[in-house]
Amino acid sequence: MRPTDWLQVRLMQATAPLTVRYGEELRFAGSDLPRPRRVRVRTRHGRVPAHVYAAGRPRSDGGPAGLAGAYVHCHGGAWLMRHPRMDDFWCRYLAAEAGVVVVNVDFRVAPQVRYPVAQEEAHDVAAWVAGAGAADLGVDPERVAVGGFSSGGQVAAAVALMARDTGSFRPVLQVLGVPALDLVTEPDPRDAGMVSPSLRQLVRRTYFADASRRGEPYASPLLAPDLAGLPPAVVLTAERDVLRRDGDAYAARLREAGVPVVHDVTPHADHYFLSADLVRARRTMALVAAEVAARTAPTSS
Repeated sequence: MRPTDWLQVRLMQATAPLTVRYGEELRFAGSDLPRPRRVRVRTRHGRVPAHVYAAGRPRSDGGPAGLAGAYVHCHGGAWLMRHPRMDDFWCRYLAAEAGVVVVNVDFRVAPQVRYPVAQEEAHDVAAWVAGAGAADLGVDPERVAVGGFSSGGQVAAAVALMARDTGSFRPVLQVLGVPALDLVTEPDPRDAGMVSPSLRQLVRRTYFADASRRGEPYASPLLAPDLAGLPPAVVLTAERDVLRRDGDAYAARLREAGVPVVHDVTPHADHYFLSADLVRARRTMALVAAEVAARTAPTSS
């Protein structure tokens, strides 16, 4: 890590609550929900905060004892900004439209921690939702989905891999929005767009500082040798996003491994794909909500 990297990242973290406005125009549902409840979950790296969103309406889907399904969300921010509220619009939307309890994980980021802390913290929170925390949250531990946007999409993919590899729990769905899934391939300096080569290099120098570990499956899920046995996936990519190659290739590899995949590409959009066209965003968000609702619905006995 360069001497200036620490200052640059800390400045990004300090200003994020004031400057990050992505999603404010996407509050299509859930704005009337109460403020999320804050819980602290024990992980292998200590206690981690998480924000719990729930619509608070009775379930009528025949689930066990009226329990809801759950969706564990991993926020974006390039593993540099610890600002889970940036995805508040999405958490509210899914709680309202998919009828799930949403748990937004406030995992730690660089330069305070390095890989794989964020991935392991998110996994441990998701495993808690599907285990000891289920009763407190009022959710069915067998109906837990995971997901995230951008760097959070990578974290969610890593959580699904960890859950499969360790048998900690069985996610029913993974939602990967414009994910970064290959931390080995060096950014092309000619790439233009919202996710610049300089930002991608900064991420490598700070959070993925140990170059020898960037090819591990939990760092670069796209390079994992085996994707069989992973949960069904919704993969969202954007036509002009430099990370599109990661998501498109991962969707293809998941299908080859026999994993059911819904792959949606937003045309003419860069990394902030939902903001490109609000009419299209409504359709995309509704598609995901429908998949979440279907996969977290109780199974027929």
